[in-house]
Amino acid sequence: MNENEDIARRVELEIDRALKRNIKGLDFLIADREPVGTMPKSVIHRDGTAVLYRFEPVLDEIYRVPLVIVSPPSNRGYIFDLAPGQSFVEFMLNHGYDVYNLDWNPPRRDEAELGLCDYVDRFLPDSLAAVADVTGEEDVSLAGYCMGGTLATIHAALHPAPIRNLITLATPVDFNYMTLFQSWADKRYFDVELLVNNLGIIPADVMLGAFDLSRPANRTAGRMTLWNNMWNDDFVKSYRMFDRWAAETLPLPGTYFRELITRLMWDNALVNDTLDIADRHVDLSQITCPILNIVAQHDHIVSHEATRPLMEMTGATDRQEIVSKGGHVSLVAGPAAVRRLWPHIDDWLGVRST
Repeated sequence: MNENEDIARRVELEIDRALKRNIKGLDFLIADREPVGTMPKSVIHRDGTAVLYRFEPVLDEIYRVPLVIVSPPSNRGYIFDLAPGQSFVEFMLNHGYDVYNLDWNPPRRDEAELGLCDYVDRFLPDSLAAVADVTGEEDVSLAGYCMGGTLATIHAALHPAPIRNLITLATPVDFNYMTLFQSWADKRYFDVELLVNNLGIIPADVMLGAFDLSRPANRTAGRMTLWNNMWNDDFVKSYRMFDRWAAETLPLPGTYFRELITRLMWDNALVNDTLDIADRHVDLSQITCPILNIVAQHDHIVSHEATRPLMEMTGATDRQEIVSKGGHVSLVAGPAAVRRLWPHIDDWLGVRST
């Protein structure tokens, strides 16, 4: 192929893509929401804002130790089950795990007083008890993403006995290193008491605003990238699924939000060893089970340093850390997770689940 033919081919390709962008752009605007969460599941426990799902096993033989994934209270759990081929749940089911997801519904007005104690001392232990009733097994592997991982970590410190393994994904523990959120919630200007007292339930827009402030141009850049790839059906489908997940951010109970800001963010109570739940001290050294800490290399929300106490302050002797390519969200559902991270999790967890 000579130079003129090559230029002609590239021009033809760009014209074709330009036409598809305009045609598919209209389709994007009028299309229904992208379906998500396709793996069959059933509710086995419900309590207030908490809902526990069990995914139907797909293999006749499964590992003895069940896997419970804790979603962050501000986000829907279907990030772990976006679509066939892009579902962490599907991957783990196909590799022989009995998979559960502790997910959250928007809190009702009368649930504004739900706090850290309710999450780590009520919702989590009651859900694990429901799993034990189904499986007949007391041991459980507990995995948590972002603040779901923080809640799982606090729970494991308070109730270490049934936790066979702990997997943390982009999990903040040292909140001094949550630098963007520290700036957003600067106690000199951020009146959390005024906000909670007046609203009760903290609207999802408050959390979305915090994420947007951490990367002000991110939404605009995402839209530009979408337009440049509008001709690519696979890209558009993936974008729409992630965009739906972000748009469906959940409101939070006011008391939980207040404690997140004052006790974890401002006081850094986990690292400073000053956190008490229902008059019991949260001591990270009480976590002695194997720990797999997974960090995103380009995470602008939870830095590597914010997760470091999991490797340094816990009492576990079997500790492993994986720094995976990608950002905060692509860590759990992006192409790199599918190809590289999920097989690593399977390798690590499989030998510890018998």
